[in-house]
Amino acid sequence: MEPVASGIWKLRLGTPERVTPVSLKEKEILNDRLEKLPPAHSPPICEGEIQFKVTRRGCVIELPLDEEEQIFGFGLQFYSFNQRGLKKQIRVNSDPVADTGDTHAPVPFYISTRGYGVLVDTARYVTFYCGSHTRSRLKPDAIERPTMIIEVPHVQGVDLYFFSGPTMLNAVQRYVLFSGGGCMPPFWGLGVWYRTYALADYNVAYKHASYFRSAHIPCDVFGFEPGWHSHCYSCSYQWDLKKFPNPDQMIRDLNKLSYKVNLWEHVFVHPTAPFWQEIRIFSGNYEVWGGLVPDFTTEAQKIFADYHEKNFLLKGVLGFKLDECDNSDYRPQPWSFPEVTEFPSGIDGEQMHSLLGILYQRTIWSIFLKHNKRTFCQARSSHAIAAPLPFVLYSDLYNHRDYIRALVNSGFSGLLWSPEVRHADSAEDLVRRIQTAVFSPLTLINAFQMKNPPWLQYDIEKNNEDILLENYKELEHTVRRLFELRMSLIPYLYSAFARYYFEGIPPVRALPLEYSDDSETYRIDDEYLLGDSLLIAPLFAGQQSRKVYLPKNTTWYCFWTYRRYEGGRTYEFKADLERIPIFVLEGSLLPLAKPLEFIERNTCFEINAYVFGEKPTKFILFEDDGETYNFEKGLYNLVKLIWDPEKGGEVIREGSYPETKYKIIEWKQVKSP
Repeated sequence: MEPVASGIWKLRLGTPERVTPVSLKEKEILNDRLEKLPPAHSPPICEGEIQFKVTRRGCVIELPLDEEEQIFGFGLQFYSFNQRGLKKQIRVNSDPVADTGDTHAPVPFYISTRGYGVLVDTARYVTFYCGSHTRSRLKPDAIERPTMIIEVPHVQGVDLYFFSGPTMLNAVQRYVLFSGGGCMPPFWGLGVWYRTYALADYNVAYKHASYFRSAHIPCDVFGFEPGWHSHCYSCSYQWDLKKFPNPDQMIRDLNKLSYKVNLWEHVFVHPTAPFWQEIRIFSGNYEVWGGLVPDFTTEAQKIFADYHEKNFLLKGVLGFKLDECDNSDYRPQPWSFPEVTEFPSGIDGEQMHSLLGILYQRTIWSIFLKHNKRTFCQARSSHAIAAPLPFVLYSDLYNHRDYIRALVNSGFSGLLWSPEVRHADSAEDLVRRIQTAVFSPLTLINAFQMKNPPWLQYDIEKNNEDILLENYKELEHTVRRLFELRMSLIPYLYSAFARYYFEGIPPVRALPLEYSDDSETYRIDDEYLLGDSLLIAPLFAGQQSRKVYLPKNTTWYCFWTYRRYEGGRTYEFKADLERIPIFVLEGSLLPLAKPLEFIERNTCFEINAYVFGEKPTKFILFEDDGETYNFEKGLYNLVKLIWDPEKGGEVIREGSYPETKYKIIEWKQVKSP
């Protein structure tokens, strides 16, 4: 077993394939940051305990499991949380019909409660049997203890990477830092997003954009859905000039309203696309919706990126939504390319299904890196080594509980997930979904099916007939307050992402990542941690109350009432339409900003610093321009908010960034009633 970096080991078994997620990795391992984690002097699993063989089906690896060991991860899993005893196939699929492992972003990486992680470096549809099967005792190769059985099809070997702890969170940190660190979004990316009606023309789109400003509802990003293309399935990557006769002017008009423009697209290139002929020879031998499938490991990446740079980025577009880069074969009309597809690089269709989302994201991100502009985008598929990419996953699935489970699971694998809001069954359902979105990496209203915002009428048919709710003003007020709450959290969230970038700590984490010594957390798939201080317990439509477990050896304060709760217990809370259960960890200093309607280059956040507890504490705000990658060259400040019960609050600003993004208005020590 070969040491790769501090606390990370590589084991080569047989002869691996040439193209794998790690072989395509672009960001360097962050060795200096890995050195700051607790030392690990030996691999978490002894090489002598690992079994490997090549079969007619591919290769099989067996790793030991302890009797009480629990397993988490495998990417964006919607239908299960604790994976011990389950079988998971890591296969890209937009429409999983059962808890098989299929998902938009499956990742062949898992985390153990013993405090280690394992990455199987393959783009194949690898299968994990998580202690679900045992060998026959009648056979000479019987194994008495539980095992993790890993089957990688069609290969003669594979590389395994082992990430030591000692804690589960340390193992995830090592995986993220091995990947190149977490992404750092721009300030505006953490604001509110709105995607307009798919059938909108310029007048309708501008009307929607103006509505947010006149109604004083926060919104930073204005997105366009498929209707902006002259041909969208497959994509022409050209504006429909009948709907948008002057797209360049429209982008300028939206910029004047302080919006950042985001465009929907997918990867399949229609013959009317200006670069179709050029990219044709660098594409696969099967089409999707009559469009080419580019091989982004070839010259196709530069062709695609150059076109987007010239025609979109340089004209003011600051982000993209990369749709349908996954796969679907469980629908009445399955789509995407078959696994037998051949690509110019030698990659086959199975491998490309696993890698396409990652390669597509890197292609788009490259143009922003070239111009030293940060972006925050959406993508519908991802895989391993994704943490550095500034993309948030989404889905056309829409079960609210599954959305929460995906959010809870995302941090195990270095992924970001947006529980977007599209429509609702009731006003309560709409509010509950928006509350979830507010406390997630990306707050998005995707109103592509609606002529009007969903809080004016949540029923799609009535909305498109302009039949508004009688009480839409009340619902609008509730939504405004929720979006204002999101805006007040931006300095806190931005600093959480800085820890993701520098330390590999995901901004959204399942309870076991922080409290792995508390076995009660192993079953909780509907609570999660947001940043260092907040525990979020979402509510669903129809719930009159919900139970919330607070981890043992902790103390928490209700975000709303400041009432104090001891951990290691389950509490039941009555449902309140405008409030979900949120708790602040004792000892926290929580910076909450005066809410803004949008964020600009010169925005300075006015902050109230809330202190929870009696002891000295601190919070570090990350301060930079919020737009460029200059922070990677050291141009940033660490703004230390320090509280001492005897002396009060103090601000210490350290660093080289010359401007001020945060102004502390007031210090407030929270008292429990």
